[in-house]
Formats: sequence, C-alpha cells, structure tokens
Amino acid sequence: MTAITDHVLAAVYAHARAAFPAECCGYIRANDEVVACTNAQEAGANPFAPDRGADSGFAIAGAELIAFARTFDSPYPARVVYHSHTNGRAYFSAVDRAAAATPVGPIYPVRHLVVGVAATGVTEAALFAWSDEAHDFVEVLRFPP
Repeated sequence: MTAITDHVLAAVYAHARAAFPAECCGYIRANDEVVACTNAQEAGANPFAPDRGADSGFAIAGAELIAFARTFDSPYPARVVYHSHTNGRAYFSAVDRAAAATPVGPIYPVRHLVVGVAATGVTEAALFAWSDEAHDFVEVLRFPP
C-alpha cells in the first residue's frame, strides 16, 4: 500500500486550493517530494479530452512530462500522480482511466490520487491503484479533507 503522509497530503491539498477553479496536477516521488505541475489542458495537451478546459481536465506536458518520466530511472521515482476535480468529488473518471491505462495495463507504474475541491476548499480525496483482477483502477484509500 502506498502511504501518503499528512505533510504530503497537505501540500497536495494546498495546490488544489490554489489552482481552483482550474484542476491542479502533479506527482509525488518516493522521497515524499511533491512536484506541482502546470495544467496544460488549456493548450490542448490532453488528447483524451481536447474539448475540456482546465476547469474540467488536466494534462502534464512538455518538459514537466519528460521530468516525470525520467524519475523512473532515479533513486526516487514518481509513485503517485495527483489531480483535482473541481466539482468537489474524488473519483477516477472515464477520461482519467483512458489517459492512465492501455488495454493491457497502466501506462506508468503509479497510483492516482484524486482530490475533490470546491470554492469552499477540499472536500475529499481518494487513492486509486491498478487491479490485475479487475483490469481497472480501483479505490484503495480515502482521505479526509
């Protein structure tokens, strides 16, 4: 099970609140470094939802995506990708699933943390992991706001 410390969760929550009304995105490395990324959704970087704006979609792109991929060859690889949903709900959407997996499994060896955020702040968060049995991402942990 991937542990997420209170300190790391607080940093992710702060990013989600600061980015609102846009979705935030980033990743957490194995040394608990939180890497906040720029949401490139407005630039059309998400081919799974090109018609969505940054308030309802996210994409990590360009140099930030390359830096993310390079972590897998480092002592502290990315272990969690995170993003927020601005409707206040923490769920792994069909678009999230399409962007995170191929027909044979996950694209990257990471879990996914989704933070529900609204104008009043963070409402909930949930962690999703690939299940070989379900052949899908399933919720493995839920966190309080």
